[in-house]
Amino acid sequence: MTKQVIKTLVVDDEPLARRGLRARLERHDDIQVLAECQNGLEAVSTISQLRPDLVFLDIQMPGLNGFQVIHKLRELNQPIPLVIFVTAYDSYAIKAFDVHALDYLLKPADDERLRLALDKVREYFSTQHQDEQSRKLVNLVAELTGDDCEEILRKLASGEPVETNPYPEVLAIKDGSEVTRVNVQDIQWIDAAGDYMCVHALDGMHIMRKTMKELEQELNPQWFVRVHRSAIANIRFVKKLVSHISGEYHLILQNDTELKVSRSHRDKVKAAMKM
Repeated sequence: MTKQVIKTLVVDDEPLARRGLRARLERHDDIQVLAECQNGLEAVSTISQLRPDLVFLDIQMPGLNGFQVIHKLRELNQPIPLVIFVTAYDSYAIKAFDVHALDYLLKPADDERLRLALDKVREYFSTQHQDEQSRKLVNLVAELTGDDCEEILRKLASGEPVETNPYPEVLAIKDGSEVTRVNVQDIQWIDAAGDYMCVHALDGMHIMRKTMKELEQELNPQWFVRVHRSAIANIRFVKKLVSHISGEYHLILQNDTELKVSRSHRDKVKAAMKM
């Protein structure tokens, strides 16, 4: 009897992690790795295009994290593939995913744990349970923003309610193997430095790899306004808006930082200042 080929996608922002997992998966003759994705936005696009059966999805990624990828697919009315989350949050993830009947891999994944996860995948497909599994997955993340992944997993594991909030209260900034949690309300302004964003908060500056457009969509527009193609300001820290004889406008923050307001964003900044 011919084995079913399971079309698979690997999503992780760490190249070594992607390559390592792919190499292990390719040892299984019924697993076909269609592609690799390095961030959540790429994952949404690739899942929509390739329609994989199975996705190994890292939770903590720049742009959209693993929870938000599921959110986005749901918003786009795309089929939800079977998902195995990949996480380093072992203190909460095991109980959280066991309770909600989801599978997971802890980084770094060993061959035996991967084999057990794949056996579970094969069972799902052989018994036609994938629709039920997709519903469970959607129900789990339907009300989660996923911006503070560790906190979400902790609440899931302890049975605490997770409130719906379209905008994060904490920005998780990843630097190698470390994740720094920055309170969004403490962010004064953000500016671009090449492919990186400089997040200026009350506790200092933090560097993160994310686009200005992604951050603009992620932050609450009631408080954060784009002032220039390469700068976002928190209105709560603005002292005044100054106009110059040349017609240019500048925002002066409470710490006397001066941000130029471009013509294309001037009206939006003025409107935000009137809130």
